Amino acid sequence: MKLRCVAKKRGQFYGPEKSKLAFVIRIRGINKVAPKVRNVLLLFRFRHINHGLFIKLNKATINMLRMPNPIWGYPNIKSVRELMYKRGIVKHNHQRVPISDSFVLERKFRKAHEIFTVGIHCKKASNFLLQFKLNTSTRGWRKKANYYVKVGDFSSREDKINKLLRKMA
Repeated sequence: MKLRCVAKKRGQFYGPEKSKLAFVIRIRGINKVAPKVRNVLLLFRFRHINHGLFIKLNKATINMLRMPNPIWGYPNIKSVRELMYKRGIVKHNHQRVPISDSFVLERKFRKAHEIFTVGIHCKKASNFLLQFKLNTSTRGWRKKANYYVKVGDFSSREDKINKLLRKMA
């Protein structure tokens, strides 16, 4: 609000900065899918339906998100923390260890905010995390084949992903 007022006094316009982080959820299967789309799913490390992960947004990743038609949006810090502590699993000594384990938090995951701020070590932190195994939405999906804007499910939900994450976590 303050930045908007300052810009107005100077005779300029203020537009809020786009988020650099997205949370992506796979909701569709792999049958009858083109090979290019399959490769995109493998690049994003999506192996199963209802898996989700954090992705750093740039032009290339946004174009890749359009191919397999997942659900994605911009999470807030509260959703990121809740998801990490509730569903987060990390690789430690070739084993799957929940983040709630205090040893893992102290030793390996000191910079939990690194993912949200998309800092220098964001890639290391997101690779350290395994995919989030989420539940199906409480009342199922409306229409997997339609865009979210057209009363469907896939595509960008922007800030509304937070409400969905609370249902699925």
